[in-house]
Amino acid sequence: MKRLLLLRHAKAVPAEDPLADIGRPLAERGQRDARRIGDRLRQRGLGTELILTSPSLRTLQTAQLVATALDLPPSAIASERTLYLAEPAVLLAAIGAQDTAIESLLVVGHNPGLTELAHQLLPTFEVDDLPTGAVIALDYPADTAWAQLETGTARLAYYDFPKNPREPLTAR
Repeated sequence: MKRLLLLRHAKAVPAEDPLADIGRPLAERGQRDARRIGDRLRQRGLGTELILTSPSLRTLQTAQLVATALDLPPSAIASERTLYLAEPAVLLAAIGAQDTAIESLLVVGHNPGLTELAHQLLPTFEVDDLPTGAVIALDYPADTAWAQLETGTARLAYYDFPKNPREPLTAR
């Protein structure tokens, strides 16, 4: 089975200068939330081999905190310049460029692109806007190449977010 995890970066400090958006760090709450989501992924056995992230400071910090929770080395994080505020087509191109030997891939990015990609890959997904720190895991057949992800072929495996008061949504 192939698993694609999409993670919106955790809560960042407010933007003071729109031109410096790429350098916004995580807020204290965002740091806690990223650790929490990483711990929840680890507890559910939802690890990953590679974390592909936007180069913004908030996504890099989110990726690092989740990687630590998953006991991944820093070398498991790859920053991809094109993922900064990327649209679904750009996200899919970056995902599609990954080695087919990778079974589980975590992409850390931004809205609205991540929410739009989740809806494109899983049209039945009923969340209008992924909150900060939200993660969705999509499963595909094992022989699926990353470059061949298609609309409607994914199965929802997991959905969670830091302020979730209930059990995370998992496949039934």
